[in-house]
Amino acid sequence: MTIALSINGLSKKYKPDFQALSKVSLEIKQGEIFALLGPNGAGKTTLISIVCGIVNPSEGEIRVNNCDIQKDYRKARQQIGLVPQELSLSMFESVWATVNFSRGMYGKPRDDKYLEDLLRKLSLWEKKDSRIMALSGGMKRRVLIAKALSHQPDILFLDEPTAGVDVELRQEMWAMIRELRDTGVTVILTTHYIDEAEEMADRIGIINKGKIVLVNEKQALMKKLGSKQLSLELSTAIPSIPSSLANYKLELLDDGHKLTYTFNSQDEHNQIPALLKSLEEQGIEFKDLHTSQSSLEDIFVSLVGGAK
Repeated sequence: MTIALSINGLSKKYKPDFQALSKVSLEIKQGEIFALLGPNGAGKTTLISIVCGIVNPSEGEIRVNNCDIQKDYRKARQQIGLVPQELSLSMFESVWATVNFSRGMYGKPRDDKYLEDLLRKLSLWEKKDSRIMALSGGMKRRVLIAKALSHQPDILFLDEPTAGVDVELRQEMWAMIRELRDTGVTVILTTHYIDEAEEMADRIGIINKGKIVLVNEKQALMKKLGSKQLSLELSTAIPSIPSSLANYKLELLDDGHKLTYTFNSQDEHNQIPALLKSLEEQGIEFKDLHTSQSSLEDIFVSLVGGAK
């Protein structure tokens, strides 16, 4: 396993007494899509800004493909692309000039063919001669992505990349991210769209109050922390749950027409067979049943939702 990004003991303290990051350690594998989730103010953007050289850390070490970002800044920074949250573009420049200039800033030789292919993938080719100020918000977001990819980085940071963009662009971006991952590019994204992380990520990291709360494979995380729920639609409503069923910790919903039973998804010895038998003994009939599993959003809320 090759480590593309290694973060060790990273902290950032702002005056007078605000600890934005506290001893963050994290390793990102080459060629994976890593989603960093956290509430507002958790430290996501600060972390990205430090790795990208925009903000100086208070302490800690960061290595990009084994290059120290402070001791070998130029070489490390050439390997990173960043799509920021905010629209930071020169409004009077054309799309082509903006992207071409960005490539040159990283010391890359001119490559019109690569840039043309990139703009076509982002549906920007027909706008290549347009000034940034004449573009819609969604098109400006596409230009930011093109800028970040102009120098063909090994690691791409996407800080809330689809905030405020249309559904079509979100789908196009997801497809492009997968293509980049397939070519070996490491993608690290922060997002408030939990479905985006659930759809895209190989691994999930959760940050809260400047500390990494949890890092795990997406599927392993959902299996480990996810719960399942059995819902039974009753043939006839019941006024209350019989005392003989108290051990199952059932919940009665929909004016007595629905029973729900929540159980751990890892528990191979759940009580469903015994529950169904007990219902039959009590003369409680059901006309339909189905199971559902907690989503990544449910897991996220359970981990940080109560944090103050």
